[in-house]
Amino acid sequence: MESTLGAGIVIAEALQNQLAWLENVWLWVTFLGDPKILFLFYFPAAYYASCHMGIAVLWISLITEWLNLVFKWFLFGDRPFWWVHESGYYSQAPVQVHQFPSSCETGPGSPSGHCMVTGAALWPIMTALSSQLATQTCSHWVRVMPTLAYCMFLLAIGLSRVFILAHFPHQVPAGLITGTVLGWLMTPRVPVEQVLSFYGLIALALMLGASLIYWTLFMLGLDLSWSISLAFKWCEWPEWIHMYSRPFASLSRDSGAALGLGIALHSPCYAQVCRAQLGNGQKIACLVLAMGLLGPLDCLFYIFDFLKYTLWPCLVLALMPWVVHMFSAQEAAPIHSS
Repeated sequence: MESTLGAGIVIAEALQNQLAWLENVWLWVTFLGDPKILFLFYFPAAYYASCHMGIAVLWISLITEWLNLVFKWFLFGDRPFWWVHESGYYSQAPVQVHQFPSSCETGPGSPSGHCMVTGAALWPIMTALSSQLATQTCSHWVRVMPTLAYCMFLLAIGLSRVFILAHFPHQVPAGLITGTVLGWLMTPRVPVEQVLSFYGLIALALMLGASLIYWTLFMLGLDLSWSISLAFKWCEWPEWIHMYSRPFASLSRDSGAALGLGIALHSPCYAQVCRAQLGNGQKIACLVLAMGLLGPLDCLFYIFDFLKYTLWPCLVLALMPWVVHMFSAQEAAPIHSS
């Protein structure tokens, strides 16, 4: 295993030296592949394009991210930015690698959450685009474009994670394969609208399930905070370590989003909007307003993080479409002369 990790450092060094001119590109790609961006951008964009597709993206995101958290607890994967120091690799074979602000994640490294969660969540978008193009064109190359773009984007995410020393190369295909398989399995099985108690039970199951696994492993003598200690020890700048990269941050995000999805689907705003047909301009206005409102909410954390992601589906599915619909209806109302 040590030789595999050492080879991973050599690959990361080669990427940083040979492709240094693409540094800003890699940083943007790793930002776009962050599971957090699924909630911030991909879910709203997909939802306003197709209600079912948007709900599928959110549902798959929260389930897959929860699974990724559990997998990391059991696999204990190192991250390159701390392993090169802990292993004494610098003294054995001096290398020229450096960290970035997005390198210093605090959770274990295997499998890659960026590849696994994003790969699974973007699967329904890719399949929907492929199906739509298949009905509109006879060209084989046009029909496979969504699949090619999907594969190229995930490959770029994987390379960016190796470039910034967030993952070893072998952790990337583990995330890619797991994510695509989960996306393929879960997309046809996304639950349609259920009773509110269903979403409450899912949120509770995610929270209690992860907590039970955590405390069981803790009672067995396993220190699940080991990666946090190493991240703080070897990150070049303390301000690069963000609270949202901690394992329980994703848990609060996922359980909160599950509950928020149920609340949104059963809200009066959502019921009223469903009876109307929003135009393309209204959908774009909804997307802009919803994304803008998440910025101030992003200042909240942990317990408030749960509430934040509970509110997020409510904003996207119900509140913003309702507000835009109501104002549009008022503008379109006929003027009666006195």
